[in-house]
Amino acid sequence: MSDISQQLQTTIEAAFHDQTALQIVGSNSKHFYGRQIDGQQLDVSQHTGIVSYEPTELVVTARAGTPIVEIQQALAEKGQQLAFEPPLFSDTATLGGTIACGFSGSARPYVGAARDFVLGVKCINGEGKLLNFGGQVMKNVAGYDVSRLMVGALGTLGVLLEVSCKVLPLPEETTTVTIPVNNIDMALETMLHWHNQAIPLTASCFDGNNVYLRLSGTAIQDSVKQIGADVYEQGEQFWQDLREHRLNFFQQDKPLWRISLPINTPDLKLEGQTLLEWSGALRWLSSDLDAETIRAKVTQAGGHATLFRGGDRQGQVFQPLDTALLALQKRLKQQFDPKMILNRGKMFAEI
Repeated sequence: MSDISQQLQTTIEAAFHDQTALQIVGSNSKHFYGRQIDGQQLDVSQHTGIVSYEPTELVVTARAGTPIVEIQQALAEKGQQLAFEPPLFSDTATLGGTIACGFSGSARPYVGAARDFVLGVKCINGEGKLLNFGGQVMKNVAGYDVSRLMVGALGTLGVLLEVSCKVLPLPEETTTVTIPVNNIDMALETMLHWHNQAIPLTASCFDGNNVYLRLSGTAIQDSVKQIGADVYEQGEQFWQDLREHRLNFFQQDKPLWRISLPINTPDLKLEGQTLLEWSGALRWLSSDLDAETIRAKVTQAGGHATLFRGGDRQGQVFQPLDTALLALQKRLKQQFDPKMILNRGKMFAEI
């Protein structure tokens, strides 16, 4: 364990005084995400350690530089887990970087997103002030929404020091079944059908050849029989490879888009290859299409598109905001980081 909060605070205070832009760096496992920015590096990777863990209260609090694998190991020893299944992309991935990116895995639509499990945070704002939001129990709602603001903000509102997360028990049983399907529309129909059934569904995916459904809980065999599909013995490995982008689909040398859509949206028929998750609400697109073409179709369908990896990292990586939302984001930035020194431009060029 290592507490370098005072050192970080002193550095940020000096940067605020000198108006020096800072680039927050942890394990660098997600350096590919967001816009490419410049700035003096602020290394938070040495701020580590599980501060408290109360298995009976289902709460863990850890410093932002703590590796996720360390937290997962401690939870597993007590039969518990980070239920939002965060993608790591490296064994060195930290809690702070994961929360700052707001990443959630395959279970997201069925058990909740990362922000749903964040109870509280301790952070340093752009003036070097130490701030505490939320608490360590769900009923403590003081500042709870502010804690959630930090999830997915990519460090633009504050440097995370500690995060308190709700945890859940590991499921007693988990089984994956596969259904052969050869086109996206049929896959969407299949996924939506089972999404709407009273079964313990905790993950779904279509890789171009099969629909994969994961069932988790107790006494799940009746649901397996109800689906009537083949059990996939390598299910656990498949979901890990999907979450960590180790499947062949993710190895293509093309820009990778992360597209979020209403669950019942039909195939957008965008040029390239598509992989479906979250019963069709999340669609990965590997394509050389230009951003304007992709976003035009996605926006028309009521969704948004993020250039997840590759492509132009100095352009509009995230879905452009309308005037009102951009103004709101600017006001938030002004409140937390008035001189715009923290990860300036990481999300949007204007902030």
